[in-house]
Amino acid sequence: MTEPTVFIVDDDEAYRDSLVELVASVGLHNERFASALDFLAAYDPGRAGCLVLDVRMARLSGLALQAQLKAMGATLPIVFISGHGDLEMAVKAIKDGAVDFVQKPYREQQLLDAINEALQRDAQQRRTPPQPDTAAAPGVPLSLLSAREREVMQL
Repeated sequence: MTEPTVFIVDDDEAYRDSLVELVASVGLHNERFASALDFLAAYDPGRAGCLVLDVRMARLSGLALQAQLKAMGATLPIVFISGHGDLEMAVKAIKDGAVDFVQKPYREQQLLDAINEALQRDAQQRRTPPQPDTAAAPGVPLSLLSAREREVMQL
């Protein structure tokens, strides 16, 4: 099994570089992207890891990327970061399955804790065999449910 990757997507080069340094300092493999579109072009659902994603970016925002990944059936856990986020934005991101929503400037340990939780979620999702679609609401394939929706459904 390959090492999980922390995919870092931020259009601010200074923040992107600091995120790369932080993640690398604890020995986590990472890849950086300057835009959500760059990430989508390289995205491989078979790769383990998590996404550290800026909310506000040009052309395709972090929330729009989250929605697009969800529509594709992707289960890659997301940790949002934002210097300009608001409560409504954070609630939407979490309701749509994000692991956490961290404000810039971030506390390093808070962000690392969120990344570790996201990596654990991804590992758990990959270990759990897919559930038959019959357990979902009529007409809703399980692959379209967020991790949180699947968790609630199992309860």
